[in-house]
Amino acid sequence: MEHNSYSGLPNERVKAANGIDYAYRDTGPTDDGTGVPLVLLQHFRGNLDNWDPALIDALARARRVVAFDNAGVGGSTGRTPNTVDRMAHDAIAFIEAIGAGGLGQGPVDVLGFSLGSFVAQQIALTRPALVRRLVLASSAPQGADGMHGWAPEVIGAIGNPETSPAEYLSVFFTGSPASLGAGRQTLQRIYGARSEDRDTVTDWATREAQYDAVCTWGIPDHAKLQRLGCLRMPVFVANGDNDPMILPHYSHLLAGLIPQARVKIYADSAHGFLFQHHAEFAADVDAFLGGP
Repeated sequence: MEHNSYSGLPNERVKAANGIDYAYRDTGPTDDGTGVPLVLLQHFRGNLDNWDPALIDALARARRVVAFDNAGVGGSTGRTPNTVDRMAHDAIAFIEAIGAGGLGQGPVDVLGFSLGSFVAQQIALTRPALVRRLVLASSAPQGADGMHGWAPEVIGAIGNPETSPAEYLSVFFTGSPASLGAGRQTLQRIYGARSEDRDTVTDWATREAQYDAVCTWGIPDHAKLQRLGCLRMPVFVANGDNDPMILPHYSHLLAGLIPQARVKIYADSAHGFLFQHHAEFAADVDAFLGGP
């Protein structure tokens, strides 16, 4: 498959063994020398069009990248489950289905962002042989103190039926001129680069189910923190230094619980640090995935 810009890729579909038809986009070289594709897991309420094309294109220069809508999200069929565990099983079904269709039967690399990073952790715990390397962006471990739901101003901004550009910027970017400028450029790329064949907008039932999953994940339970010691694959943990949604101290906590984890905090950035610093983050991910 020829590498095209993410903003121009067709929406493809694959039927999995669980009966779900998954919407996805597939980009990058078919053979990067490793044969290991990078599978992306999206944030709360996000669909295929909520990825920044600049980030995906940067990631896809060196490897095959596959983004998808999990069950019930966007253009995928089914009903969005209300637990991270069930979301992880649905994601595994997609990875297995796409493997039968050309990704091969070997392990994949996984990049999870926000809620997607919770799902990515659960995939790695449930099916460790499936994940070669793991990238956790804006993440927190299950059971950590202070994660039982998001701050009122955060969920008020991104949890309403419609999120305004100002509300999006207030959570995904800081108030500095540099960060806000990067945020406006991100919005232009996300909403301006693709006018036709856009993905289906996520519905309110998905919003409710996903937030239930987030709140359940965040119920304080220190025993659950110990689960992460089971992860033996290399893990890259990343966040912005001013993320109001998932505070950066959770990145350090997470990395400290995983035997082979490294952490990086990006300056003057918030929840959307990976969009604001897309070139730097993509280079860091590329170095991590290609490293020893």
